[in-house]
Amino acid sequence: MTIMDFLMILGCLALLMYGMKTMSEALQKLTGGNLRKVLGAMTANRFTGICTGAFVTASVQSSTATTVLTVSFVNAGLLTLAQAISVIMGANIGTTATAWIMAVFGFQMNMKAVVFPLFALGIALSYFKKSSTKSFGEFLFGFSFLFLGLVTLRENATAMQLDQNPTVISFFTACREFGFITYILFLLLGGILTLCVQSSAAIMAITMILCSTGVADIYQGIALVLGENIGTTITSNIVAMKASTQARRAALAHLTFNLFGVIWVLILFKPFINLVCKIVSFDVHADMSQDPNASIRITYALAGFHTAFNVCNTMILVWFVPQLERFVSRVIHGKEEDEDSRLRYIGGGLLSTAELSILEARKEINVFAKRVHRMFGFVPELLKLTNTDEFSKLYSRIEKYEGISDNMEIEIAKYLNRVSEGRLSIDSKNQIRIMLREISELESIADSCFNMSRVINRKFQMKETFTDEQLQHIHHMFELCERAISQMERVLHDSDNAINPHTSLNIELEINNYRTQLKENNVIDINEQKYDYQTGVNYMDIIGDSEKIGDYAINVVEAHTQTKLTT
Repeated sequence: MTIMDFLMILGCLALLMYGMKTMSEALQKLTGGNLRKVLGAMTANRFTGICTGAFVTASVQSSTATTVLTVSFVNAGLLTLAQAISVIMGANIGTTATAWIMAVFGFQMNMKAVVFPLFALGIALSYFKKSSTKSFGEFLFGFSFLFLGLVTLRENATAMQLDQNPTVISFFTACREFGFITYILFLLLGGILTLCVQSSAAIMAITMILCSTGVADIYQGIALVLGENIGTTITSNIVAMKASTQARRAALAHLTFNLFGVIWVLILFKPFINLVCKIVSFDVHADMSQDPNASIRITYALAGFHTAFNVCNTMILVWFVPQLERFVSRVIHGKEEDEDSRLRYIGGGLLSTAELSILEARKEINVFAKRVHRMFGFVPELLKLTNTDEFSKLYSRIEKYEGISDNMEIEIAKYLNRVSEGRLSIDSKNQIRIMLREISELESIADSCFNMSRVINRKFQMKETFTDEQLQHIHHMFELCERAISQMERVLHDSDNAINPHTSLNIELEINNYRTQLKENNVIDINEQKYDYQTGVNYMDIIGDSEKIGDYAINVVEAHTQTKLTT
């Protein structure tokens, strides 16, 4: 093989990979938000999750796109890790569609006569103003590049006469003498090549070329396919190294899933392969150079094995998803606050009835209130800290909780809006309005907590200190806010409205009166130069945000009890 031949092969692979990338991106644009809707709405259990993962991946021709979407859903709290694992299992099945497309269209049909007209149609459609038409044009363009790369790769491989090249033939023949070790070597080779090329589809195309020309036998080709399955998961694990805990767990689950499959397939290597070959009517001892049909059938065998491997592996491991989840969670430990970002009761899709969906949303709002309460508890702790490292760590945690609160408000609101699109009773519609107001007020409490932490951080950075009297007043205000939030939580958990809402009103009045008193005293203290003006500003900012927390808490109580509490 000359340098020019090597560059020709690389160029063909580049065309194929570019075509896959363009086609996948165009399909994702074409589906738009529907892709997220499908992934979010069909993961109620592990079996629907598998079907969803397979459908989405087969549709967009990219397991990477499905995995990225899945991880983003996990981080957003719309999917649990267990649901994500089932979707990834399905994505492994869906990605086998690429091998079948290459086997059927790339090796059996003369795509060269179709490719160039598709190029012309694709470029014409890409000039349309309508986004869907333009995206479809990009899809045709990518599709054309994919098969142009595949056709030219096959033609160049045939022109190089690899099946008659002594060096190539001696390499594959010599490897067969190692027995079972040969398959381990080819497995490692497939993994390394996929890791380097960053495309399992490209390596699958090369594998089909090698096998269809008779250079590699079916067993060596399938060992390469097994390596491709490992290589593509290593890539995702490397990418996820700096990602969130849940992202790393999902990537590890993907690797564990494929490793387990490779192990049991190696144990049943030849019997399993022979069974697949029998199903697709391929003779494992056929001479590729003498039988043109055999050169096509072997590509079916490779695609069939890829599908059978992933389907069988999924059928085995689908019953052990909880155990797989526990395993990856033990291997990759997460911080407590990472776990707090997951929604507990609201899944990706709505339940069977609107009433049940509203019940789940109510549970989620109670969790939201609990997390906001916990966030408020961090603020008095932050005020007490003097160590820089401890202060920075707790401040970052409060900042993280602020992001969690923003996300929870958005996701619960989206869920309630979807529920409201269904047929609802007047009472259910009223409940949705109440809950939408509750989550808005809860998020406002979180905002006030974060505002206070920013004031404390500013004071800490400027080396300012509050007087003992100021600290005493602040802590008393915090105690009143603690009572207000605790009472608010009790009201939210009270489904029978047995708790008197006026208890919350009394606490709110006490907070307002105390704020007014401190505001008047602050002016006097600054005039008497007990502390400087900036310290007084920081002091009253904290007192003011504390008073706002009381307002937001009483608003939640009013919304939940549907009572107007006059202050």
